[in-house]
Amino acid sequence: MRYSIGCGSSSHIAKSRNLFSQIQESRELQDGYEFRFASLPSLLTSLAEFISLEKLCCPFLKFAIAVEAEGGPVWLRLTGREGVKAFIREEINGLLGGAI
Repeated sequence: MRYSIGCGSSSHIAKSRNLFSQIQESRELQDGYEFRFASLPSLLTSLAEFISLEKLCCPFLKFAIAVEAEGGPVWLRLTGREGVKAFIREEINGLLGGAI
């Protein structure tokens, strides 16, 4: 079975592309990536919606959201088992049309 971020739904892919286009910084981790976003009013809702759909079609991904104090940035961490890091990189690059 072929997995992909966005799960094939054109609406979810468009929302994922919009969400990940807001990345301000990305960090490579041993088992995945973490992405920094500005703390915008609708960001947490968008991240929660993304995760709720992604966990259905990509059950091998681990998700974590960290919200920094005093209006600081929000971080989304995507990690998982061996091979997931390459999958995340390929899929995010596909959404953004470039390298993370």
